[in-house]
Amino acid sequence: MNMKIILPLMVISCLIASLTFAAEVSQGKCIQYDVNQKVLVIEEYDTNISKESPYGKPTGIKNTYKLAKAKIGINPEPGDIVRIAYVINGTERKALKVMNVTKQDLRKK
Repeated sequence: MNMKIILPLMVISCLIASLTFAAEVSQGKCIQYDVNQKVLVIEEYDTNISKESPYGKPTGIKNTYKLAKAKIGINPEPGDIVRIAYVINGTERKALKVMNVTKQDLRKK
């Protein structure tokens, strides 16, 4: 193929790939999970991981996530550690994926 065609196609492909969005990620303790209203409230954890706090330490910050379209692994229960991938839409945090780290910890495998 002609180089005049290949180079622009490569540039366009790279531009399209860069337009994908990245989600925010939070991890913390489940405070409340309402299946009917599809809402999850967690207490955020920091990123200071140690042997004493393998998931970080509580920050005292509580956030609410809408789960209407989220993919949820094992349903969280109060006290479980969860990891949430989400996007911010206005003032709402809309979850894309919810992982129950307490019951699905991949590091244990």
